[in-house]
Amino acid sequence: MKTSINRRSFLRTNFALALAAGAFPSIIPASALGRAGKAAPNSRIAVGCIGTGPQGRGVMNGFLSQADAQVVAVCDVKTDQLELARAAVNARYQNSDCMGSGHFDKLLARQDIDAVLIATPDHWHAHVAVAAARAGKDIYLEKPMGLSLAEDQILRKEVQRNKRVFQFGTQQRSSREFWRACQLVRNGRIGKLKHINVWAPASAPGGSTTPVPVPDTINYDRWLGPARFSPYTADKCLAEGKTWWFNTDYALGFIAGWGVHPLDIALWGHPNMFRGRMSIAGRAIFPTEGAGNTSVAWQVNFTFADGVTMDFRGTPNGFKETNALNDFTAWREKYGHVQDHGTAFEGTEGWVTVKRGSLRTSPATLVEEPMESFKIQLPRSTNHVRNFLDCVKNRARTVCPIEESVQADTLCQLSDIATRLERKLSFNCRTEKFVGDDKANRKLELRPMRPPYDEWLSVELRS
Repeated sequence: MKTSINRRSFLRTNFALALAAGAFPSIIPASALGRAGKAAPNSRIAVGCIGTGPQGRGVMNGFLSQADAQVVAVCDVKTDQLELARAAVNARYQNSDCMGSGHFDKLLARQDIDAVLIATPDHWHAHVAVAAARAGKDIYLEKPMGLSLAEDQILRKEVQRNKRVFQFGTQQRSSREFWRACQLVRNGRIGKLKHINVWAPASAPGGSTTPVPVPDTINYDRWLGPARFSPYTADKCLAEGKTWWFNTDYALGFIAGWGVHPLDIALWGHPNMFRGRMSIAGRAIFPTEGAGNTSVAWQVNFTFADGVTMDFRGTPNGFKETNALNDFTAWREKYGHVQDHGTAFEGTEGWVTVKRGSLRTSPATLVEEPMESFKIQLPRSTNHVRNFLDCVKNRARTVCPIEESVQADTLCQLSDIATRLERKLSFNCRTEKFVGDDKANRKLELRPMRPPYDEWLSVELRS
């Protein structure tokens, strides 16, 4: 039987910038009101938002709704998006105090800012987050994390070294249905876990490759940042319908941009996947025309050291051809519904499948289990921003801490590499290297970066 429950987010800071920051209106930061290393429980947390497109403003609204937080500065290289964010902040507080800037280093130089929301394009994520950690800011980072595992590792090191609170934008951990699904799996309610199925929207094909003049509303050089130079095209940087999502200069595509969500839930339900070695094999279809060059269909198979296996696939997103990689007939017959995204855990005594707004189980009685009585209790969050702010105050680990966030992002990195090499790979989870495969390991390394935007990676960071 089956049942269901439905419910409805670098350049280095210099002394001159630090002095200039004093000219902006500010509030007393939480860090100044509490004891060393701990914010006072009742103080207001000053927040800066870096990247204020539709996704950034959406998450920013979560901060604006919290009485103990105040957004004091916003940053974007697009003046239209920047002004939309600044107007929203000033409307919320009924003033005109919000600082607006096209340079995030100016925002990070402000001593009154406690925490930052980072929702830039993907190729800027790790760069800005590293700079924020080194500036002493707590970090809410939109997913995915980096364009390489090396970027992830550097960010993890800086967050840990600077003792920063970190929240990853994999907000499904703050939704009840995902918490319940992973509680059932971790507490053995489906028996011994044997297999996991994961699916997420694939990249979309197409997009213009014809150069056009850069609009006056965007600082295109700053938008490109560390990415190699390429001409501006009509839909590359649009607020809606953007093609950078699907181009390897700026992203891994939806194998990471969307895939990290259900893969993170797979990890939450089975954290043992990062013990020992795992093997990975994958295939994908890559477009040969248009702006996008990331996978429009894929299948990646994982085998973990404990014998549990995982099948990760991309659901159609504008790619019309049905083939072995994106045919979900068998999964639909088993789970009753496979569309867009989801994670399914299969055990010796039943299964659980979960997506946003839906939890399905077999046997049906699993959904009636009293979760609060389970021996293993996963962290409970009902609001991702609220969880972050609480942890900023008490210096606790968030529901998506840096260590687990890097692991979730690593699953995306490994998936992309496996589909491009099309051979079986072995990954040592302790060393975070492929075993005996120099070509695969080179794909884990930092990409070449365009000067002067390569300055964020200093000798100190590599030490």
